[in-house]
Order: sequence, then structure tokens, then C-alpha cells
Amino acid sequence: MGRNFFHLHLVSDSTGETLITVARAAAALYSGLSPIEHVYPLVRSERQLDRVISEIENEPGIVLYTMVDQDLARKLKAACDEQSCPSLSVLEPVHNLFQSYLGVVTTPRAGAQHVLNSDYFRRIDALNFTMLHDDGQMTENLDQADVVLIGISRTSKTPTSIYLANRGIKTANIPLVPNVSLPTNVPFLKHPLIVGLVASPERIVQIRQNRMLALNADDKDASYIDRRAVAEEISEARKLFDRYDWPVIDVTRRSIEETAAAIIDLYRSHRAAQDLL
Repeated sequence: MGRNFFHLHLVSDSTGETLITVARAAAALYSGLSPIEHVYPLVRSERQLDRVISEIENEPGIVLYTMVDQDLARKLKAACDEQSCPSLSVLEPVHNLFQSYLGVVTTPRAGAQHVLNSDYFRRIDALNFTMLHDDGQMTENLDQADVVLIGISRTSKTPTSIYLANRGIKTANIPLVPNVSLPTNVPFLKHPLIVGLVASPERIVQIRQNRMLALNADDKDASYIDRRAVAEEISEARKLFDRYDWPVIDVTRRSIEETAAAIIDLYRSHRAAQDLL
């Protein structure tokens, strides 16, 4: 059965990241239906909004928006009502809840969550560190990391590292390669949390096969996608993690976000334990 599509217009006076996240989370609940996203970031003038309204009129659908300027927001809502397009100010219910509880009026400012504060620069610093320490690079200064991920090929080490870096966590990752020793300093690291990543042999083989097809790689090393050989890699990895008592996360059925959330939880406990020393 084919998928059905609908138009989804996301209008923001900032980057639109909040809208995209909320909209995709909601759309994911409807199997068989896929949104055609129209994203309009940095809409802060009537002229810009007029272009957006024209697009909505041409391809009607659901309209979600986050706009600080109430005149622009009212104009957009009126245009949507006229076109019979359902619309919602995504943050308004949240703002109302905060205001009713806190008893303080808001100070609207477009893009306020993206100010260049210390948290922003911490994330940039973490991203730089993570990119320099991807896939076993620069292992000599791993003790500067917050988290070190270790696992065999195709256990989502790099995307998980980047996700953690976006949360301000300096993350290095090291691949486990058959017949190649782990960097000698890793077992003696004091500062970072070390986490082992594993997955089922079937999942690893599937991802590796897809990877080889995407790269048009020939089958020179059959053991790379041989289930028995992969199972042995995973077994050796688990033995290594057990030897050093490193926590292990099975990523077989986890999304990157779920894996990262589990690591962040472990990291908080790790930091708390270090603070007690």
C-alpha cells in the first residue's frame, strides 16, 4: 500500500528547529502518512510573511508556527482561517502554562534560545573536540574527553558522539578492530566515562552490507560481513568491556537519541561519583 502525503508548513521567526522537532515527532505517530515539509525560518517582516502566506495558499495543509511578533502571528492565523488550513502557535500553550505558574510576564525576543552564551560556546568546543577525536584519532589526550565510546565497526559510534557533542559533552570514539590492540592508555583513563557499544550480529551484518553496497566496495574481506566472524568480534568486545568493568549499551534496537540519553544518564552518575572523590 502506497503512502499518503500532506503539506506541512512550519513558520518561524528563528531557525525553525523547535518546529521541525515537534512536527516530526507528531507526524511519526501516523503510519502510512508522510508530511511534505515547507520550512520558513527567520520570518520577521510583513513582506516575508506575505510570501509564506502565498505558499500556503498554493499548497494548503497544516500550519505550525512560532512567532514573537503578535501582529505577524495574527495575520498568519487569519490567512490560515481564510484558507481553512488548521494552524497552531506551538509554543503558546507552553508559554501560558509557564506564565500561569510563575506569575511573570514574558519578555518576547525572536531566537532568544540561540544567544551566544557560555553554553553555546561549550557545545562548539565539544563539537571541535569530538571531530578531532573521531574513529580513534588523537588518542594521546583522551583524558580530556568527558565520554569515550568503544565498539566494533557499525555500532553508531560517530553519530552518537556528534549527538553528545551537541549537548556539550566532549566525546571521543575508538573502533575495535580484529587483531589490533586498544590504545595502551585507555584502561588507565581517569576523567572520562568509558562506554562499550554492542549490537546483534544480524544487525551489524545488515548495516555493513548496506555500507559496502553504498560504497560499491568489493567483497575482498568476507569476514567483515560473515555472521560467525562478526559474532566473534562482538564476543571479544564484551570480554574487553567486562575485564575493565565498563558499562555496555546494546544499540540493536535503539535510535541514536535513545543511546545518547542512556549515556548521558551514565555520565551524570559518573560525574557525581567523581565529585565525591
